[in-house]
Amino acid sequence: MTRVFLGGSRKIFKLNNPVKERLKNILDNHFTVLIGDANGADKAFQLYLKENDYKSVIVYCSGNICRNNIGNWNSVKIGNDTKNKNLDFYMLKDKEMAEQAEYGFMVWDGKSTGTLNNILNLLSLQKKSLIYFSPLNKLYTISNLENLSNLLKGCNDIDLLKIDKKINYKKRMDDMKLIQYELIN
Repeated sequence: MTRVFLGGSRKIFKLNNPVKERLKNILDNHFTVLIGDANGADKAFQLYLKENDYKSVIVYCSGNICRNNIGNWNSVKIGNDTKNKNLDFYMLKDKEMAEQAEYGFMVWDGKSTGTLNNILNLLSLQKKSLIYFSPLNKLYTISNLENLSNLLKGCNDIDLLKIDKKINYKKRMDDMKLIQYELIN
């Protein structure tokens, strides 16, 4: 069964028609949906799945309690509840979803560190992602570093600097380039 990792920015609360059309394709193909428990895009995806009475969903939660599991679907709990619920704590579940999925579908505002991290995780595993980039209202397929570089051109430089300080995405991309070069030669 094909598994799709759905994710996105916490500042995106509604899904527009192009995103809903892509989700309808996922549902029509009976793919298993892997989704996080955060507010924002995760919750919006969950609402859509619940409204469509979709059953093939697994919610990945950070710690022992799901923040959102609107459809009362099966859940996978990653990590322990700790007092230090920082970015790394929440990214553990995202890393697991990237490993378990065959594909990703992200809704990104060009500012969310976690969403870019998810795209990088999937890409480092040589898995494709479809990205709805909300600043340009455009869909991008990310299957290689060149695709990702083209997507990043649509981002604000200040936002990218902030993201780079948190997840060091530039170095990660450089490391992926080096690995690809070594595999070719």
